[in-house]
Amino acid sequence: MNTQALTKSYPENYWKRLVFTFCMGWTIIWIYRAMLSPIYPEIQSTIGPQTNAAMGLIASCYFFGYTALQIPSGFLVDKFGQKKVLIPGFIIFAAGVFSIASATSITAIYIGAVLAGVGCGTYYGSAYSLTSQHVPAEKKGLQTAIVNSGSALGMILGMTGSSYFVKTMGLPWQTMVVVSGCLLVFLVLWFVFVIVEPSKVAPVPEASANRKGEATTEVVAKSKDSIFRLSLVSCYFMYFTTCYAYYLIVTWLPKFLEAERGIKGGMIGLMVSMIAVTAVPGALYFARMSDKKRDKKADIVVFLSIASFILIAISMFVPDTTSLVIVLLLYGFLGKMAVDPVLISYVSDQADKKTMATTLGTFNFFGMSSSVVAPALTGYVMDKTGSGVWGFYLGAILLIIGAIFFYVANKINKKGLDKEISHELS
Repeated sequence: MNTQALTKSYPENYWKRLVFTFCMGWTIIWIYRAMLSPIYPEIQSTIGPQTNAAMGLIASCYFFGYTALQIPSGFLVDKFGQKKVLIPGFIIFAAGVFSIASATSITAIYIGAVLAGVGCGTYYGSAYSLTSQHVPAEKKGLQTAIVNSGSALGMILGMTGSSYFVKTMGLPWQTMVVVSGCLLVFLVLWFVFVIVEPSKVAPVPEASANRKGEATTEVVAKSKDSIFRLSLVSCYFMYFTTCYAYYLIVTWLPKFLEAERGIKGGMIGLMVSMIAVTAVPGALYFARMSDKKRDKKADIVVFLSIASFILIAISMFVPDTTSLVIVLLLYGFLGKMAVDPVLISYVSDQADKKTMATTLGTFNFFGMSSSVVAPALTGYVMDKTGSGVWGFYLGAILLIIGAIFFYVANKINKKGLDKEISHELS
């Protein structure tokens, strides 16, 4: 390698640029994800009348492509680097979005949605493996929460933007889709200029360590030889149950409130939005806590999961609307958005640096699988029981099982690691 071609180091405050980049990335991704559902009637004016199931399949096609790419894209990132995977991926993402804008049939929209999902599937492993590598360990949780906050901003911009441009201003529904595609093109160019390839940076010499440090490093390295060892599998399952409860709520809570609580009209949307009101501050608070108490990350995850279990279970029999609003506000503060940055940070601590993106991709694959399972399974339970209560109870039960499995697995892992380190030092 020609060392003269290498820069001496990464740019100053490079990790801050990455945090901004991937927060912006989630914002643009969620603009796309949220913009179509408010304008389904306008889309049908172009492609003809469709059933609700047919229109809902647009989102399913996107998430199918997105979920399917999690593990393969993680492997590609570990092999070729984040930049070489992200840029082609988001070119495919943009192509899928532009193809939706020009579609004249529901089938063409499905194909565009799958392409968009496949392209976006390169994002998760790339984004979080980069931030894991460059964000200081004592700031990892908080910065992950900041990155995640882009999804909330994007959801707001996507829904309000499409409603304003199409329903208020009377512009064609394709307008918002084209805007989204242009934002993705901008993001590709941003990746080109902002992300630095490791091959362009001179390696930094590793500091020497004492015998205890050397032994610890060696044992930890040996313990990270599989992305399916017990401690990581428990993280995958924990994330599946966390996301299962979340997607169950955002999919079926509106219908439950209307059909079984008698809440009507705009009040339904207002109550469901309670979750988003406290989600970002909750994520920032617990992420900061996990940075201050880095050895307690697993305990924080368990606490949040048990709290979510209690709140979901209680929500089924609270006596009045005010109590339910309080429960939803608390779930927003203690639920998925709060767990995400802590659990992602914990997984990145557990993962081997050589397979970081593959590990994170596998982690997100299990989480996103719940977006496929939870809505359908809950609908089945509702059809069989005639009520949404048991569907919500199932989500709560899965959460407590996930929390117990995660707690036990990580206690076993910690004891085994301590024993191996002690053996190396003796």
